[in-house]
Amino acid sequence: MDLNEDIRTCALSHGADYYGVADLTSSHAFILKQGGGHIARYPRAVSIGIILLDALVDLVPDREDFSAAMLYRHNAYDVVNLTLDQIALAVANNLQRAGYQALPVPASKRANDEKIAGAISHKLAAHLAGLGWIGKSCLLVTPDHGPRVRWVTVLTDAPLTATGSVMDQRCGNCTQCVDACPQKAFTDRAFRENEPREARFDAAACDHYFRELEKTWGVAVCGMCLYICPYGRKSKEKRVCG
Repeated sequence: MDLNEDIRTCALSHGADYYGVADLTSSHAFILKQGGGHIARYPRAVSIGIILLDALVDLVPDREDFSAAMLYRHNAYDVVNLTLDQIALAVANNLQRAGYQALPVPASKRANDEKIAGAISHKLAAHLAGLGWIGKSCLLVTPDHGPRVRWVTVLTDAPLTATGSVMDQRCGNCTQCVDACPQKAFTDRAFRENEPREARFDAAACDHYFRELEKTWGVAVCGMCLYICPYGRKSKEKRVCG
């Protein structure tokens, strides 16, 4: 079996809904600055996504109810992230058995408290793989399910073929995610490669809000930007109406 098809089949058979391969060379400087040399030395990334259940996302507006928050946090964060990590490990093992280097990056682990960031941006990898665009919410927005997808990344030196092409953002004049944010953490600026995240998003304000929620309610859940996005809501309505 062709290596590209073998790795794709591995990801999908383990439960992935989205699969793509990104050529990272155009973003090397950014990746080096965020993750360091041990991350930036890989020229390609396998991007893997799992679609969130609509029934869980629909609990987000009721997040101050402990039961609703707990259900969302457990299933849409903890379980999905663990599943993504397991898929990433399976993909990395397959790549290593084929004779290549592969490094799975955790789906949701902070690597830098000061930057409030992981070792690599999973959203950037998915964007470069042609799976969606980075919206005004700084989430990866897919045409089919909006931002209702969680992501993981496997870095590799395997000569995998890049998939798709980078999508232009399709948010237009929509400001629903900006307006829905309890912390007003978004600036309503579209994603631009040459701009720092701070131009679009106050990550510290968002992080502070989560810490306060955890103190007050015992579980930290927001996700209003994910819930409100019209691309995700239209997709849900389409599936319901059939």
